[in-house]
Amino acid sequence: MTFLDAALVVLGLALLVATHRVAAGPTDADRALGVDLGFAIVIAAVAVLAVRLEAPAVLDLVLVATLVGFLSTVAVARLVASRGSS
Repeated sequence: MTFLDAALVVLGLALLVATHRVAAGPTDADRALGVDLGFAIVIAAVAVLAVRLEAPAVLDLVLVATLVGFLSTVAVARLVASRGSS
């Protein structure tokens, strides 16, 4: 087992933890955090696979997905904050 394979296994386990947080999170903020963490884990797994398969073109996809993830995190944070203040 190579280092990249071990990294993929660790990312898979982390994705299970994030999925549990989404399912069991008592508040909307916990669920939003779990979804954001899950998205970041998936993007990290795609990046590791791009390195493992020697496909540097996929790293452009990772860059765009990271930007989209950041913007969606800001939008969800504003939504959760507006729901909590009422």
